[in-house]
Amino acid sequence: MNKSITVIGSTNTDMVIQTQQFPQPGETVIGKNFVVLQGGKGANQAVAAARLGGNVTFVSMLGKDDFATIARKGFLADGIQTKFIYETLEKPTGVAFITVNQEGQNSIVVSPGANQRLGVEEINKSVEAFKQAAIVLVQLEIPILTVAYIIRMAAAHGKNVILNPAPSKYLDSEIYKGLYLITPNETEASELTGVEVNDLKSASAAATVFLKRGVENVLITLGEKGAYFKNSKESFLVPAIKVKTVDTTAAGDIFNGALAVALSEENGWRKSIEFANKAASIGVGKLGAQASIPYRNEVAKLENIRT
Repeated sequence: MNKSITVIGSTNTDMVIQTQQFPQPGETVIGKNFVVLQGGKGANQAVAAARLGGNVTFVSMLGKDDFATIARKGFLADGIQTKFIYETLEKPTGVAFITVNQEGQNSIVVSPGANQRLGVEEINKSVEAFKQAAIVLVQLEIPILTVAYIIRMAAAHGKNVILNPAPSKYLDSEIYKGLYLITPNETEASELTGVEVNDLKSASAAATVFLKRGVENVLITLGEKGAYFKNSKESFLVPAIKVKTVDTTAAGDIFNGALAVALSEENGWRKSIEFANKAASIGVGKLGAQASIPYRNEVAKLENIRT
């Protein structure tokens, strides 16, 4: 069994402030707690996969600054292979400013910085990361041309690609046809397909659009309703786990990292999605991105409680 997962994507430093409610345009609100944490969709998914049992290699681009030094130390502490994490003098390490309201919902502004410098040259230097992987996991906080090249590179090495299309942006037909799995949330699925996703019927319709575009498998996360899966052979909903929400930041990243691990362990679709749901449900009970990512033993404890 090859549990090696190559994650390619962004690294950010998150500056998080908790507030009673989000400010309106022109309004100033008084915040509560402020913390500086590690984040970025790519980094979050790499850390999630590593903590949940995967053998993870991360490909990313940092600036040459203190944020980069802190990020690298964190990756090493989680046992992530950092050989293919590059640095540039042209841009600082990416940052995100995150406001979390009392319901645990978040509002995020990202300055990509060095993430926008992860290009074809770095992907070519990282060919070994493709050769050793069972699964390649990528998101959209790096240049779309780089994403397209990653998918071609993975195809050339016969690797399955999972695309978490976040933040949502236009994808051409070549990208769709190279995907083993796409994992949008309701908003992303709506924007990418033109189908307003708000229930199971509309989720099925949106999934069909993705399948017609050449995607092999589709998984749409529906928040509190759960996760809807569809391919040419089957379709089903895996219900969400009801928990008290503290902060939804990185919930989708935890889900995707956990899913990659479960699939690399050759679990079936339903079992893999259930595992991802459990991991994400633990994450939303904590504040922050990587700070909220659970370890495998935490998911195991939850599984024991629920069985």
